[in-house]
Amino acid sequence: MNKQDSVTFVINKLNELYPEIPIPLDHKDPYTLLIAVLMSAQSTDVRVNKITPLLFERADNPYDMIKLSVEEIREIIKPVGLSPMKSKGIHGLSQILIDKHQGKVPKTYEALEALPAVGHKTAAVVLSQAFGIPAFPVDTHIHRLMYRWNLTNGKNVIQTEKDAKRLFPKELWNDLHLQIIWYGREYSPARGWDIEKDIITKTIGRKTVLNEYYKSKKA
Repeated sequence: MNKQDSVTFVINKLNELYPEIPIPLDHKDPYTLLIAVLMSAQSTDVRVNKITPLLFERADNPYDMIKLSVEEIREIIKPVGLSPMKSKGIHGLSQILIDKHQGKVPKTYEALEALPAVGHKTAAVVLSQAFGIPAFPVDTHIHRLMYRWNLTNGKNVIQTEKDAKRLFPKELWNDLHLQIIWYGREYSPARGWDIEKDIITKTIGRKTVLNEYYKSKKA
């Protein structure tokens, strides 16, 4: 199968498995999504979805958020981890949204990445999921799968994002990045991986990855 055939196979298989695509992080608008994505760094979506309602009950907009102290925010979000950095980021970016953006979440990479604790991936998720702007946020699942599927050399997430954008049609990016995340969690995890359930990797997987997998099973 050549690269283009592999890409077509991935698209078709993911559409078959995920015709309806659930959104991993609960939110009601761009601001609550931005906060949820920021909180999800090195945490799980399940844990974040348990904590965001507690935070948003107190403050679900930047004006209410800055009424809370950094310490109060930290107390609420502690279970998601990295709370000192995240609480400062949430408070700081809320103030900047009020000062520079009339309390609204901006719609460009440049403005989003200028906010404290907001990196490229967070900005990409907000652009794609809150505003429908084509983006291809690369998380650990997408990075792992693009390498397993021989669609990137896997050097780093920047390269993986470039390759994903080059290979997949732009109008599919927003759906595809979510479909790949769900597929990675369900069928192609980092641990406890069963290739018999992972039809995409089994069909188009990188030879070295497949050889290593079968070798480890024999051992």
